[in-house]
Amino acid sequence: MSTDFLKGKRVLITGGLGFIGSSIARRVTEKGARVTILDACLEPYGWNMANIRGIEDRVRFVKGDIRDAGLFGDLAGASDVVFHMAAQVGREISMEQPLLDTDVNCTGTIHLLEAARAMKKPPKIIFAGSRGQVGEPEYLPVDEKHPDHPTDIYGINKLAAEQYCLLYHHVYGIPVTSLRLNNVYGPRCQMHAGFYGILNWFMSNAMQDKPITVYAEGLQTRDYIYIDDVVDAFMAVAASDTANGRMYYVGSGRETVFIDMVREICRAVGKGEIVHVPFPESRKKIDITRFVVSTEKLEKDTGWKAKTDLRSGIEQTARFYEQHLGDYLNRKGNV
Repeated sequence: MSTDFLKGKRVLITGGLGFIGSSIARRVTEKGARVTILDACLEPYGWNMANIRGIEDRVRFVKGDIRDAGLFGDLAGASDVVFHMAAQVGREISMEQPLLDTDVNCTGTIHLLEAARAMKKPPKIIFAGSRGQVGEPEYLPVDEKHPDHPTDIYGINKLAAEQYCLLYHHVYGIPVTSLRLNNVYGPRCQMHAGFYGILNWFMSNAMQDKPITVYAEGLQTRDYIYIDDVVDAFMAVAASDTANGRMYYVGSGRETVFIDMVREICRAVGKGEIVHVPFPESRKKIDITRFVVSTEKLEKDTGWKAKTDLRSGIEQTARFYEQHLGDYLNRKGNV
């Protein structure tokens, strides 16, 4: 897949100090894009100045919150492509603070779309959606025709934000694509909290000789997707006019039993104590039993395909954190 189209392009990445946003920043900077990173640097989320180490002199960093209605005017107008990654990402947090989740995930997205609508030539926007928009699957693998029945506030608001994006495409002609991401893991994910990025959180525990807590027998299933494959997907839809106005699933297409993922972590790290505990009632009500997606539509439209299997992805992740764990347990750098 050629990314030559990025050379000289003005790229805005919201949530650009986070796990996925910074990984995109590294890729597009490497391809010659002129990159602006926007991040609110809010606790307890995944922003980290270490994520842009080595490219900090080649990107512009703006500290700002997407809930600020006046923020996007100049930023969106000075962009050719926007990767919209900024979000409230904790499912449990969304249930405890629904207004916060709505304000960030819905209102923040509308601020971006309204700024784009005001432009004579609006930027292309790629929205980071979530498997949480689906809820408990009615059939597997989940595809783009599957109905949506989210089980938490986060999933509902991500679904609403995606619908805003697609509406602005159909009504105002703004080129928008939504990528519904599965369980993304890999280098540069936060390691200090377990409310998202569970694979990385478990790896952190294993490396620190802390117990890895698994609810019940850990027999639920997920679709784990390595960060490099996710970045490839964002690049693929950014380059594709066919993808405009469409939603796609991004996953490995492989259904993995949760406890098997945990065992792969212990194998890669070389240690790890697994402790089984009962499912908390609050979590049981929003948890999903089985999940895996079909990426056939994305592959057909863009040629993208996941390349990294779970074992090699976990091994690469472990090697990264063997060198950099301290940067992700304690954030470093001034903002």
